[in-house]
Amino acid sequence: MHKPTKVIIDTDPGIDDILAMLLALAASPDDIEILLISVTFGNVEVQNCLRNVVSMFHVIEKEMQWRREQGLQQGFESLRRCKPLVAVGPDGPLEDQLMMADYFHGTDGLGGHAHLTPPETWKHLFSPPPSDTLITRTAVNDAHADPMSPTSLFTPSQRTSHLEILRILEENPPDTISIIAIGPLTNLALAASHAPQILMRAKSILVMGGAVYEPGNITPLAEFNTYADAIAAARLYALTSPDPSSTMPPKPPRGRHINHSNEPPPQPLPAYPNKEDLGRKRLTVLLFPLDITTPHSLRRDEFEAKSKPLAEKGSPLAEWASAFMATAFSKMETLHHGHEGGSTALSLHDPLCVWYASTGQSQKEQWSFTKEEDIRVETAGQWSRGACIVDQRDRKRRGDEDGEGGEASVSNDTGDWLSPKKGNRLSRCVGTPGHRALAPYLLDTIFGG
Repeated sequence: MHKPTKVIIDTDPGIDDILAMLLALAASPDDIEILLISVTFGNVEVQNCLRNVVSMFHVIEKEMQWRREQGLQQGFESLRRCKPLVAVGPDGPLEDQLMMADYFHGTDGLGGHAHLTPPETWKHLFSPPPSDTLITRTAVNDAHADPMSPTSLFTPSQRTSHLEILRILEENPPDTISIIAIGPLTNLALAASHAPQILMRAKSILVMGGAVYEPGNITPLAEFNTYADAIAAARLYALTSPDPSSTMPPKPPRGRHINHSNEPPPQPLPAYPNKEDLGRKRLTVLLFPLDITTPHSLRRDEFEAKSKPLAEKGSPLAEWASAFMATAFSKMETLHHGHEGGSTALSLHDPLCVWYASTGQSQKEQWSFTKEEDIRVETAGQWSRGACIVDQRDRKRRGDEDGEGGEASVSNDTGDWLSPKKGNRLSRCVGTPGHRALAPYLLDTIFGG
């Protein structure tokens, strides 16, 4: 019998982030164990993201109480076996202008349902306390969860996210902790800069991000998480390279940072130690780009078929999820062609990573990945920032016999794309148990089969 996958979830909730966390927390404890939920900015401001996480735990608590009263199984077995920490990261990217996806997720991150929680609720949990938002009030009004009351389902941390991530990795044996990164990669880039050898103790980092051969979702080329902090993504992926210096982003020109406050612009992070000092081990990154996540969708009619009967019976979770999912489906109808009525669908980008973390061991033969793919992130382009770049030229790669270990430069290969000693080495997900298999798995796990 396999051991459960121990995970850290780095997230910017966000609608599909909440679905991903609910899926992880409701999973079998034999499949997954959540040690830390690390909150980053992204879909909305970081304090709103934090509020959404705390609201989620209060809704879960009310849901488990309701299920007990109904004589139903409580569910959320993974959560009940292991109470996770919750830590908060920075409120913006490493160097670029803050970019959010509140046009889709609402200013609060869950569709603009935030008339819910007084600010003093948070003063005993985190420092500084989050500001008031909208979504948590949906938790109160629709799910009857009172964030004023204490909850024993998580432990708040006053240590910043990247330091909490490093602490957990250092206190556990190497290659035993996986990180599920479903937001901008700022927290992980900070951890990598602070202690790259400790971050490389992670078994793997599962990244929902990028668009390789498919269009982006925030620009024609870029996926939102990668675009929101392209420098963080480029720096993190560089740790997969035999020579990290070969793919590190260039230093930004002076004056590039767009700053509308009186705060000084953030300073660039230092370079990594040289490859000899880093040692032989490199970071293992499993990439889940839009190419593979977009076809895995949840239709409005299948969501309502599962949630509506439960909401009518008084399920706090079904009532809460119905409120923000209704907003998401309406937004899909507004923004995209081919979405109408019950066939309107929301792509399950973030839940796909949790699905793999939960089932990748037991259903290994149903998942497939490329190996050591040189995927780099554009950080300086006016129109291409955040794009994932791969070499599509029909060129022979250099062997170790070419030059000094294959490192000698050749004509027409700016950037050393053909060198076996340079470039990133990512594994990209290209096959899953099925595009239509995730939605019923998610609904049955979260709401009960």
